Amino acid sequence: MHAAVLASNFYSALAISVLFLHALFILWVVFGALLTRSRPILRWLHVGSLVWGILTELLPWPCPLTLLENRLEGNAGVEPDQGGFLLHYLDKLVYPDISSTMLTIAAVIICALNLAFYGRQVWIARRR
Repeated sequence: MHAAVLASNFYSALAISVLFLHALFILWVVFGALLTRSRPILRWLHVGSLVWGILTELLPWPCPLTLLENRLEGNAGVEPDQGGFLLHYLDKLVYPDISSTMLTIAAVIICALNLAFYGRQVWIARRR
């Protein structure tokens, strides 16, 4: 095989791996509270992930996973997608007729509800 084809396949495989990791991170952000019971380290990692999720949705910060995926796609010879993971993949697959603003609001609400869940747990624990 030609070296350029091998390099392209290699970068494509890496881009797909980052895409998979990105999807897992989003699942962790949305459903992580289900896994953190009686695991304080996981709980704090999840809280940090929730805060990161809110900040990347509301502020003009690029997600490092999106940047890495785009760079790998570019190295593979594929035109990188513009916009973030949520807008590109989830919007087209799950919510094709919802505006990017509504998708951002929904993501922030999901993160805020998770944080409220943790806040309630702390409040209940302190009352005991």
